[in-house]
Amino acid sequence: MVRKISLVIALLFIAITFAQDENYVKDNFNKSESYITMRDGTKLFTSVYSPKDTSKKYPILLLRTPYSCRPYGEDQFPSKIAPNEFMMKEGYIVVYQDVRGRWMSEGTYDNMRAYIPNKKGKQFDEASDTYDSIDWMVKNIPNNNRNVGTWGISYPGFYATYSLLDAHPALKAASPQACIGDFYFDDFHHNGAYLLSYWRATSVFGYEKTEPTKEPWYSFPELGTEDQYQFFLDAGPLSNLDEYYKKDNVFWTQLKEHPDYDEFWQKRGIIQHLKDIKPAVMVVGGLFDAEDLYGPFETYKTIEKNSTNYNTMVFGPWSHGDWARKTGRQAIGNVYFGDDISAKYQENIESKFFHHFLKDDGKGKPNLPEAYMFDSGSLDWKEYTEWPPKNAAKKTFWLQNKQRLNPFAEKSFTFEEFVSDPKKPVPYSEDIKMVFTPRKFMTDDQRFAGRRPDVLVFETPVLTEDMTLAGDILAKLKVATTGTDADWVVKVIDVFPADAKDTEETQDHLKMSNYHMLVRSEVMRGRYRNSFSKPEPFVANEKTAVNIKLQDVHHTFKKGHKLQIQVQSTWFPYIDLNPQTYVDNIFKATETDFQKQTHKVYNDSSIEFTVLPN
Repeated sequence: MVRKISLVIALLFIAITFAQDENYVKDNFNKSESYITMRDGTKLFTSVYSPKDTSKKYPILLLRTPYSCRPYGEDQFPSKIAPNEFMMKEGYIVVYQDVRGRWMSEGTYDNMRAYIPNKKGKQFDEASDTYDSIDWMVKNIPNNNRNVGTWGISYPGFYATYSLLDAHPALKAASPQACIGDFYFDDFHHNGAYLLSYWRATSVFGYEKTEPTKEPWYSFPELGTEDQYQFFLDAGPLSNLDEYYKKDNVFWTQLKEHPDYDEFWQKRGIIQHLKDIKPAVMVVGGLFDAEDLYGPFETYKTIEKNSTNYNTMVFGPWSHGDWARKTGRQAIGNVYFGDDISAKYQENIESKFFHHFLKDDGKGKPNLPEAYMFDSGSLDWKEYTEWPPKNAAKKTFWLQNKQRLNPFAEKSFTFEEFVSDPKKPVPYSEDIKMVFTPRKFMTDDQRFAGRRPDVLVFETPVLTEDMTLAGDILAKLKVATTGTDADWVVKVIDVFPADAKDTEETQDHLKMSNYHMLVRSEVMRGRYRNSFSKPEPFVANEKTAVNIKLQDVHHTFKKGHKLQIQVQSTWFPYIDLNPQTYVDNIFKATETDFQKQTHKVYNDSSIEFTVLPN
């Protein structure tokens, strides 16, 4: 009986605690909703959460989003606000805003709206909308201390980056997180290849609304199957997908009409505008973010190169947005990285950054590292005074015959070859389910791919000492094809030893023994090997150089493991299929354009790593 009573009391305590947490915002904040008028007269819907304790002044935290600042209604409260729970309870005025043309805001939405330098009169962009909003906030929200910070993850991260351009004087700190930098290299394209796995997301960005609304004005196509591989294989050429998205889907039309990196995409990129930034910046990203890796790394590196402001970066063992969640055990797919990693980041890094610049005097530097990087192989955090680390050096491995990955080049005129068949493409994952955007595959076991005849494998012997990669990777392939176009995919893999132990995350059909962990991967659409703006065909059977830049890693290949490189030409349906016959626009390719071809990778190909000394 005593044990039953104790159990009831414990469950009651948990229920009360949960209810208190669910009601924390309602119990501790007042909510107001306003329309803020922009310089051109357009009104943007804005929700303001202000602490009920009005005995002191608070900084303002602003998140601008295309995804809705619901719940709407001044009597409706979310369970959590602010970047994290610690900051919510510490005390900030937290503001959410629907960006121009989305949800309850007026105006016309423009996907990745281009920045306009030296705006005149009523000219506007996302920088001016942010400036006008901040100006209204510091003048009209009671009890604010005139210090403002911006943050956001993914697309809201892009708007946080945008706030740095022509920044309002009250903007003291910004944290772009998983921030889109350029839609030709993030999310919907990688080096010219279209990310077919994001096709369903076209619904979110493609349809325009005519008036403010609290309800979605878009819907997702019904596909009739959960097998994404089979659905897209059966669909055939991209032009057949017009059945699902008509001309009223503006974004689908833009994707089809602009396959190359032309002015349409170039002017929408934000990286090239990051110069002379004044507010403090903390860029945050996930080392295994399948959506936005280019943006965070390039944002940090470009600001570091072109500005003298406080600029720092944090990359953890996270997929898209994991750092904003509290999951206890941090794992991606089958790979477990540790406990409470996100909570510790929230409390000890993110909260301290904003506190210093918004609540303290903001002078000097906070007690935080320049680059705070998780090592996804040794499973611990490392601090660096710059990124890549100053003592890192380039180390080249060569893709030699007999599946060898050598630290030296043998004089060789040999090559490896495989047949690439568009009707039997290499899957990007063993999982078959339809996903909105892929996540788990970024650490997936690659044994299934390496055992296919259309995937080349190059591998070191068992390592006799640890080797830490810390920076970008450059694959320098020498290739040939019997066709006139081809994609080239390079994967960097950590091969675990035979005695590696399973964890509770290990899928039932797998063992961690000899697990082939994907560490980094990238594709290059071959037609763009010399220019993303001016595609060109291959000359059939002619040896050709193709360089592929892979995004930065921070990973220790431990003693007893092996470093493996896989090279392939299809990666389906993560990316779309290349016809392997050159056509001007793959979005308009027909069934007959898709042809089986034989590809060669010559053994004087190499891969260059950024390596820390042992």
